[in-house]
Amino acid sequence: MPSKADVKAWKAQLVAQAEQQILKLTDSGQFKKYLNTLAKFHHYSARNIDLIYAQNPQATQVAGFKQWQTDFNRTVNKGAKSIRIAAPIIKKLTPAEQKRLDTTDERAIVGYRYLPIFDVAQTSGDPVLSAKDFVKENLADHQNVTSLYNAFKDYLNQQPDLKVSEVPLATLNGAKGYFQPSTNEIVIGGDEPDNALKLKTLYHEYAHSQLHGLKSAFKDRPRAYQETQAEAVAYVAMQNIGVDTSNYSLGYVATWAKDKAVIHSALSEIQQVSNKVIELSDGLTKQLGLQEAQKEPEHDLKKLSAHDLNKSYQSLQQQIQQTTNTQQKSQFRHQLTDVHQEISKRTQKQLKAFAEGNPSIKQPKSELDQSLKH
Repeated sequence: MPSKADVKAWKAQLVAQAEQQILKLTDSGQFKKYLNTLAKFHHYSARNIDLIYAQNPQATQVAGFKQWQTDFNRTVNKGAKSIRIAAPIIKKLTPAEQKRLDTTDERAIVGYRYLPIFDVAQTSGDPVLSAKDFVKENLADHQNVTSLYNAFKDYLNQQPDLKVSEVPLATLNGAKGYFQPSTNEIVIGGDEPDNALKLKTLYHEYAHSQLHGLKSAFKDRPRAYQETQAEAVAYVAMQNIGVDTSNYSLGYVATWAKDKAVIHSALSEIQQVSNKVIELSDGLTKQLGLQEAQKEPEHDLKKLSAHDLNKSYQSLQQQIQQTTNTQQKSQFRHQLTDVHQEISKRTQKQLKAFAEGNPSIKQPKSELDQSLKH
């Protein structure tokens, strides 16, 4: 049994390891890896993102040992090494403790424990699908990217302290867009033919508006620092919806001072705005119907091969198990019933044909015949 000192030292080592990894983020390749982790785990605290990245930069989806079994019907592979994340220990405060801490809160965080989690690559079982799979599929379509861009632009124009407008690219001196702090206005090249780049530019300039506006605490950051932050937020936002922007330069983090506090501050700022953008984008993609689970294609089940019919049956079973939307679940069940009936009809037909082709094989008595014997 490890002593308290051993446990404390082990926890300190985890945090130190994460900090060392963060300090290595001085080239765009490493920075992209970190931002990919941020896009995948934006709902985690900055501390836990650092911990996940430090222990397994390739992690894509994590859960506890039991959660993999109960929620996903998957099991953790034997010998898999866990990833440790920090979970707060919350205690109910006594009146005396509230007075000592000068708070009216009934509960407070009194410490942290480090829980084991595992990446999906360390598990085996049923396939894991998420809304992002469907979003990526839908956003491959030109019109859907344009719809998301327009929806995000309209949302921002509804805010009282921000305005988004479009101008011809020819008037931007080679830029794709810009943010004007004095008027709190985002200007986008409206005739940009690459819709993914246009959406990314809007994310980029929105990040500037949130991080580097006149009222922002970070408005005096150096220009290179600001551009790196804004591009990082845009990259995370695009990764979140499954659109690859790896061919767009992220710039370099070498402009940042190699100071632990400065780097952590910069990454924390990126995370805050990235989380906000991701939440907005997720809400808009749901409104646009881009996060609806894919429906089975409308086709004549009779024309499907046995292999495709069985594949469709398995896919629908997984979708029923994984969706939390009652309406979608009901729709999938109806589709599953239709597929099941078609499989049953084919099986009965095959059995009948086999029986007719093999008259020498004794057929089982019908239930009516069996009942007459009693």
